Amino acid sequence: MGERKGQNKYYPPDYDPRAGGLNKFLGTHALRERARKLDQGILIIRFEMPYNIWCDECKNHIGMGVRYNAEKKKVGMYYTTPVYQFRMKCHLCDNHFEIKTDPGNLDYVIVSGARRQENRWDPTQNGQIVPDDKDMQKRLFDDAMFKLEHTAKDVKTADEAKPVLGRLFQRNEDVWADPYESNSRLRLDFRTKKKELKASEEIDRALLAKSSLAIDLVPENEDDKHMASLMSLQTVQSSEEEAAQRRQNVINRPSLPGSTILSFGGTRAEKLLSKKLNPSDLGIRKRPSATEVSPAVKKVSLVGDYSSSSSESDTS
Repeated sequence: MGERKGQNKYYPPDYDPRAGGLNKFLGTHALRERARKLDQGILIIRFEMPYNIWCDECKNHIGMGVRYNAEKKKVGMYYTTPVYQFRMKCHLCDNHFEIKTDPGNLDYVIVSGARRQENRWDPTQNGQIVPDDKDMQKRLFDDAMFKLEHTAKDVKTADEAKPVLGRLFQRNEDVWADPYESNSRLRLDFRTKKKELKASEEIDRALLAKSSLAIDLVPENEDDKHMASLMSLQTVQSSEEEAAQRRQNVINRPSLPGSTILSFGGTRAEKLLSKKLNPSDLGIRKRPSATEVSPAVKKVSLVGDYSSSSSESDTS
């Protein structure tokens, strides 16, 4: 196919081979629009996001692997390795962010316009094998005792991991002993979850249509149900009802110092008016009829026991 590349180009009739090439004759670059800023040391490339980031302008998440047309330029050197910086525009807003290479740590560093989503951890905490860095390799080469200790530690770690790896391997063999059965079980679980999600979406859609809302509903849980049941039992009073309640409390408040609210029929009278109870239920004596009144007793009070003392003084 290499011999056909020359045949795929159009050479105009006035083409002069002495110009040195078709691009030089036409005054164009072989990279076309990608080289429009080449005089500034900038080359347009296709850059792929190396990790998850957050845009500082629109606060949106940009996942790893999203590709952009980035301006690539050289900004320095790390020993004999060039350091490149890439400038690109967010596809969700007008913000620009810049990322440069870090050859010393084999990583990328955000210069401006975004921040990295931290998903890094120490690989030694979960039993991963970490490759030795240059300092470790140099020490292993120079120090024989350190190399012996390091090798013994690696052998001990491998011996401790063998039983765990054996159990994991055996479990994998047991689960996938019958591929058809395992696949059927997984597909059954997927179908069940799909039906549940579809039913939940229909319920949410009906609820939104009934309430004339256009919001995203989250799945309900037991805490939400319990809180809703408690809120339904609460009674909300209006401002007029609260004002009426305050006036009633002021009316029922005893006016004499040292008196209690039970004096002079305050709470008792309120219970009689609200619940319509018999006076005997609250401990209040019933007013006697005209035929039952003794000639010696002139007056009976419903409030307290003051009438007994007055009647005794009159009879004496």
